Amino acid sequence: MIININKPVGWTSFDVVKKIRGITREKKVGHGGTLDPFAEGVLIIGTGKHTKTLAEVSNTHKSYEAFLKLGQETNTLDTEGEVVQSAPIPELSKETIIKTLNSFLGEQPQIPPMFSAKKIKGKRLYTLAREGKTVERDPVTITIDAIRLISFKKDEIHFSVTCSKGTYIRVLGSDIAQKLGTVGHLIKLIRTNVGNANIKDAITINEFQDIWKSINL
Repeated sequence: MIININKPVGWTSFDVVKKIRGITREKKVGHGGTLDPFAEGVLIIGTGKHTKTLAEVSNTHKSYEAFLKLGQETNTLDTEGEVVQSAPIPELSKETIIKTLNSFLGEQPQIPPMFSAKKIKGKRLYTLAREGKTVERDPVTITIDAIRLISFKKDEIHFSVTCSKGTYIRVLGSDIAQKLGTVGHLIKLIRTNVGNANIKDAITINEFQDIWKSINL
């Protein structure tokens, strides 16, 4: 089966896989695209023979709502890390923010963050980062299909983005802040779509557990 789970904040994608495996007693369980622990929203889970379709799911474009906190940067570029840099926030207008967001539209290179599951020479980058190491990372080509300002205040920008596989919204947030003349990190990230799967149709882990129990009495 394919399940559209609304992943809660604080859970890793593997935590969800493990929980679904425990509920269903299915040996083969996987997900179609990692979500960071601090993020929430659509996580596509596949079980049994449907795990074969997860690579296709992972390759689809995804949509997010992101909340970017300006003036402070963390080492993880999200709420999980420690503040490593602060900078003043310039006076920003709606027009300036929209123009800056639009400048990220299209195909472009993006350097994966040190705090990520990407492997270099067989080692996860986050393992090296926790050891205090920084290594050179090759840029990855990503595509930003759409990006839109939802709201803003002096130190926070709320925007939506639709992008290709492999895009780190944390890095995008940091790059937006830099282009605005300051630094920043994401304080909230919601994945609203994976391909045609929408957050409005996503169910919580508890809801899935209740449904599973009701059909397997």
